[in-house]
Amino acid sequence: MGGGVALLVRELLQQQQPALAVALKRTGPARLSMPEPELDREERWGRWLLARLEHLPGVRIPVTNLALLGQGPGQFMLKKTALAALGLLCPVLVSVPWIIAGVSLPFYVPAAAGLAIAGLLFITPDLAVRDQAKRAREEFAHALSAYLDLVALKRAADAGPAEALEKAAAVGRGWPFLYLQGALRRARLEKIPPYQALSELADEYDLPVLTDVADIMRGSATDGAAVYKALRARTAALNTELLADQAAEANTASEKMTAPGALLAVLVMLLMAFPAVIRMLTV
Repeated sequence: MGGGVALLVRELLQQQQPALAVALKRTGPARLSMPEPELDREERWGRWLLARLEHLPGVRIPVTNLALLGQGPGQFMLKKTALAALGLLCPVLVSVPWIIAGVSLPFYVPAAAGLAIAGLLFITPDLAVRDQAKRAREEFAHALSAYLDLVALKRAADAGPAEALEKAAAVGRGWPFLYLQGALRRARLEKIPPYQALSELADEYDLPVLTDVADIMRGSATDGAAVYKALRARTAALNTELLADQAAEANTASEKMTAPGALLAVLVMLLMAFPAVIRMLTV
């Protein structure tokens, strides 16, 4: 039980960032002609399990979130299966000392407890991936705010649409800028408009803030001044949205601390009043 709880807490508190290796692969000029990379052992085992369990009810793979985080579906499925198996074994291991001591337990007690713990641990990776993907999209939105300012400055300096997007993306070194660099480089190699590559990147990783940038740059070939104003306006709106989200998260955290603070105050008052009450009762 201790091992299961430790794994559960580790999955919930793990601060995993999107893998930079995936972004670096996107920036390679020979990406379209490279063969499929060889899968490691865990990914192969996980895909073997996925092929046999994907038709079961309740088995769902968050493909978009895993792609954003740079994780494979096989490793994700292997982690879910391992945690579920651990949940099934926990009640059995706990009941062994009772059996040795001569205390008999009904069979359905560890079975029901094992199924409940296995179900809880089976959905734990889904919750962890969802939270990690949410944090990754928030980080991408913060990086995109700075990127929009850079694109607007490049566009105001009479740079072309593609040139403004590529030069602004080349400034950053974080994983969001690496994703943008890879998409723009692919657009140049495939001879497609940059805004089309950005739209495909937004659809691939479910990044709605990037879709707005692609829509704005779609009209950049006609009026540079209007595009500059649109980019600055979208930057201001995005910053306002991010600040509002951060304020909402801070208020939520403050509300969560109200109940523990009130309970602590009550405990302190009881501790201070306990000697006086005992003295009154014993007199």
